Amino acid sequence: MYTDTIPTPDLGWQREALCAQTGAEFFFPEPGSSVREAKRICGMCEMRSACLEYALANDERFGVWGGMSEKERLSLRRVPR
Repeated sequence: MYTDTIPTPDLGWQREALCAQTGAEFFFPEPGSSVREAKRICGMCEMRSACLEYALANDERFGVWGGMSEKERLSLRRVPR
């Protein structure tokens, strides 16, 4: 029997990420607000690379992911590989 299933990504890294222990307001600030505190927290997080990889693979357009803002991730996606 054939079943058509879509694989689900491993999101176990999210449980260990420092952002899971911090308020979302740091990572999804109001427009024009500073992302400095979010980036500081990301800089200490061991899950930073998994977070950034997830954000890029899933085209996350809002908030700070893996220590990068929306604009920084957009610039990273535009770089030819």
